[in-house]
Amino acid sequence: MTENKRRLVEVPYTAPLADTINALTANHVGAVPVAAPPGHWIGAGGSMILESDKQTGAVRKHYIGMITMLDVLAHIAGNSTAADGDLDRKMQVPVSSIIGHCLESLSLWTLNCNTSLLDCMEVFSKGIHRAMVPMDSHIENVAGVELMESASSYRMLTQMDVVKFLKAHEPQLKGILSRQVKQLGAASDIVFGITNKTKVIDAIKCMNTAALNAAPIVESIQQDDHAQLINGKGRKLVGTFSATDLRGCPIPQLQSCLHLSVVDFIEKMSGTPLTSTRGLITCRPESTLGEVVDKVVNNHVHRVWVVDGSGLLAGVISLTDVIRVIRGWMLSEPA
Repeated sequence: MTENKRRLVEVPYTAPLADTINALTANHVGAVPVAAPPGHWIGAGGSMILESDKQTGAVRKHYIGMITMLDVLAHIAGNSTAADGDLDRKMQVPVSSIIGHCLESLSLWTLNCNTSLLDCMEVFSKGIHRAMVPMDSHIENVAGVELMESASSYRMLTQMDVVKFLKAHEPQLKGILSRQVKQLGAASDIVFGITNKTKVIDAIKCMNTAALNAAPIVESIQQDDHAQLINGKGRKLVGTFSATDLRGCPIPQLQSCLHLSVVDFIEKMSGTPLTSTRGLITCRPESTLGEVVDKVVNNHVHRVWVVDGSGLLAGVISLTDVIRVIRGWMLSEPA
């Protein structure tokens, strides 16, 4: 799964936030690890993930955390009353100063290149979205729970990489991919969402608080509080708002976009009315798991909304869910 992956995309700890956004946008990724000089930092979760010289073994870098698009947006939206000029100042802070705005940034995970597919799937089935894979590992256990990992280079393996790999081996998985998602219990029926009247800044704050990278947009009703997450189940689904939606927004426009409704923002960025089916990836409870896998891979999305016959939101199937149910089936199958 890693042999054809490109070299790791990373940013130095001194990189301004504006450059970090540019790196995320240029490489079409939602998160990048942050590299710092060794010996001066405590790694995310107490880990020591190091890059060393292949010939001498001398340590060159220490990966101190992960920056996600949600971290960036939480920082930008941190003061809703900020003046327009304040955005320039926020964009110039070093990226190391905003690590930890969302929970994912505080954890760095590694997987040995010889890890089995099942063990790899176990990690990703617990909601971990990505892990660094050392290309020439030198692992040693140190005191307590700390883990030291040193390699001359790394690749990033994601949940999507695993699902693409599974899809490429579809014939071996017919026994599970042909079954309906409702039979497998693949979907979560707890779906927190935002309304079509929620402002972008409030959506960012809500998603950051709940550690959500995306939320369904549902039609509002009179008693809704548009600044809070709501129970979206049974509501008419009209769209998806994701942290990566703001990745392509030019920095000078970000300040004014924060106070648009999520619907107006999406329509402004895409030039397409949200009433179209663009970007709305859904399935039915009767859909097969194979159909869901096709949709996530072909559309490069990390979740599929489950809707009933009336288009009302019934649940969500994430990449975590897909990997979880396939792994469970693989373990139950006779060798």
